[in-house]
Amino acid sequence: MHSAIPDLVAQYGILIVFVSVLLDQLGVPFPAIPVLIVAGSLVGTGKAYGLLCFVASLSACLIADLTWFWIGKSYGMNVLKTLCKISLEPDSCVSQTQSRFERWGVNSLIVAKFVPGLAIIAPPLAGALRLGWLRFIVLSGVGSMLWTVAGLGAGMVFAGQISRVYAPLQHYAGIAASIVALLLACYIAYKWWERRRFLRELRMARITVDELYGLMESKENPVILDVRTHTARQLEPRWIPTAIHAPSDELELAIRELEREREIVVYCTCPNEASAARVAKRLRNLGFKKVRPLHGGLDSWVARGYRIETISAAGGAAPAAPSPGANAEPGAVT
Repeated sequence: MHSAIPDLVAQYGILIVFVSVLLDQLGVPFPAIPVLIVAGSLVGTGKAYGLLCFVASLSACLIADLTWFWIGKSYGMNVLKTLCKISLEPDSCVSQTQSRFERWGVNSLIVAKFVPGLAIIAPPLAGALRLGWLRFIVLSGVGSMLWTVAGLGAGMVFAGQISRVYAPLQHYAGIAASIVALLLACYIAYKWWERRRFLRELRMARITVDELYGLMESKENPVILDVRTHTARQLEPRWIPTAIHAPSDELELAIRELEREREIVVYCTCPNEASAARVAKRLRNLGFKKVRPLHGGLDSWVARGYRIETISAAGGAAPAAPSPGANAEPGAVT
């Protein structure tokens, strides 16, 4: 019994490392770093082969990253919206990750695995932005190597301490496995609850696309803020007519001359209008009294067939398509 667990690890350790890292990098809430640390401790005590563990982890990272990269190239912004919608991490909304990507550039792929939220979003985002395959493989490979070395290295450095904790657990392998499974379930449940709480906090009175269209037609001239990142506008180069582009980090500059009593409508393309709701809360805190996120965001506006503006081939704003009720059939968009 005493040697059962070490024998199991020696026999299947490489496979365990590969599968756990692959699941983690594909977005399954599986704690791969603890697995790498344990594997590193076994390497440090001579019970596992360091090179094989390294290759297994690196291969899993690259397989997952290339899969996400291909999906991003194939489906673009749609896959990013889906990831934001199903993510258990409330702070990993696509717009926030895009902002980091814009600040750090494609080199963010090197540190992506160390940043919560960025690890899963960065590869498909790079694909959506049409980064070259070779450049992506190089940057992703460097980042994967650093992340793997960090995990295995931590285990090797603390191999002695980990082995002292590990030895008594050999007598209670079944109980230890049950505790690990319970902790994993609790972690997933906590993240789910945290996401639900996050979404509840963002709930506020919203305006429908029909109501916004009515305001625009009645000449009330509401201020419309497009709070998408520059990257999001590049991937989806369409916007509601008269909308002011005001990414979250440029908000104060965009609103500095607005009166506090103006009607303001905020929109984005995030599921649940998360970015728009955040900005709306910020505006209310700044003293703006009539602020509402657009229910359904730009997608709903386009789906209803209301007019939009887009980038012309020459690089400027193309003329807006006629809107329903203004000598155009409903559904006409550019």
